[in-house]
Amino acid sequence: MLLRGIISAPLPTSLRLRLATPPCHPRNAAVFSSSSGCDYPLSVSDEILESRGFVLRRGADGLDLDELNGVFVAVGFPRRDPEKIRVALEHTEAVLWVEQRRTRRPVAFARATGDGVFNAIIWDVVVDPSFQGIGLGKALIERLIQHLLNKGISNIALYSEPRVLGFYRPLGFVADPDGIRGMVYSRKQKKK
Repeated sequence: MLLRGIISAPLPTSLRLRLATPPCHPRNAAVFSSSSGCDYPLSVSDEILESRGFVLRRGADGLDLDELNGVFVAVGFPRRDPEKIRVALEHTEAVLWVEQRRTRRPVAFARATGDGVFNAIIWDVVVDPSFQGIGLGKALIERLIQHLLNKGISNIALYSEPRVLGFYRPLGFVADPDGIRGMVYSRKQKKK
């Protein structure tokens, strides 16, 4: 299901998640960060994540694509060709992932692509089932939203399994706002 909505808050990130702070462009601000130069608190700070044994990583540097593939498979995504993952990440605006400090393995991941001005889509939001329910997914989504809004991008969409729609609603996402219906191209064969 395609979810689309006006979301709010800022934080700089990109494939290498640049640490420069662009100007703050709050739009219908509802999700916040204190690390962007604007005074926006997150629901889970980087410090809290670290105290729980996690490290928030910005950018794809150091991300083991085979380990990431393992998280994809653990949540029900199909196994992907690591080379194609690498190419996708090269064309991604913002990459965030959470590493478990003890094992140095990725346990949560999300990324956003877009035109850099008007529109963005959040993709591949995954949290290893062993680590779900402790705020890792929320931490990633809040930071992606903040980054996009900080760039002035307020049309943020994502694809989601119907069973997890309730996770995104408190973060400001709504299904089909204003009666807008998204469409997806599909090459599935018609049944004979």
